[in-house]
Amino acid sequence: MIGTTGKRIGAAAVALGLGLSLTACASGEDGGSSDQTITLGIIPSWTDGLSTAYLWKNVLEEDGYTVEITEINDAAPLYTGLAEGDIDVFPSAWPEVTHAAYMDEYGDDLEDLGTYYDGAKLTIAVPEYSELRSIEDLVGKSADYDGRIVGIEAGAGLTKATQEQVLPQYGLDEDGWELQTSSTPAMLNALDEAVQAQEDIVVTLWRPFWANNTFPVRDLEDPQGALGEAEGLHEIATLGFSEEFPEVAEMMGKAKLDDEQYGSLEDLVVNEHEGDPAAGVEAWLAENQDWVETLKG
Repeated sequence: MIGTTGKRIGAAAVALGLGLSLTACASGEDGGSSDQTITLGIIPSWTDGLSTAYLWKNVLEEDGYTVEITEINDAAPLYTGLAEGDIDVFPSAWPEVTHAAYMDEYGDDLEDLGTYYDGAKLTIAVPEYSELRSIEDLVGKSADYDGRIVGIEAGAGLTKATQEQVLPQYGLDEDGWELQTSSTPAMLNALDEAVQAQEDIVVTLWRPFWANNTFPVRDLEDPQGALGEAEGLHEIATLGFSEEFPEVAEMMGKAKLDDEQYGSLEDLVVNEHEGDPAAGVEAWLAENQDWVETLKG
């Protein structure tokens, strides 16, 4: 791991290392009272959630709320916490495809506040120098890659989709391929090492994610649609949230980030201000105050 890339991977590793922890983020001196406390739940290694949680923390604390951020490694307990009311909002959920199973299970106890980003998708990716162009091209080549697709956390929706849809639909599970689950930082480490050495590797990735811009990678075509269609990123809340916090629910419903806005936010949070996401958000808001105005207009 060298240079800026190493720092970027380190940021994800630090986030994941926090594990099952509760980060109590107090508001300023004039912060809100206890009945104005909002708990945001995130999977810290998924940097879309990390970035948007600290963005909402900044915006809401400016309005007098107290914001707490709960970090959980996997989606399943996060959705359980939402359904049981221990977590108020998952600010960057993937409910349409990636987390569809959790929505089927817990949807009656949840509220969808809105979609803040369109076009998110799961991918199987390779370095640009790879000869592979499609997931179909993996058939018959397991020996060249030690039979492994390098994945992320075991409980991730991407992991489930790869294991239950990609491998069987393309016959890869019968061709010597298996998904190696690990963690997002471990996957990025493996990708970085392979790219540095110009070696072949197959990894699971997703968009939006800063790694797609940092590493020379290409998404493999998915002609069978095993990874599903592109989807939106939503703010998903516990049932009754919009009644308890109508102004917050309205703001979250208005929130939209395009590719340029999202890319600059995540880069500042994860890379430029490594280990200090609040500082990254402050830097982004200094250049994007008009975005906050759209929430309250």
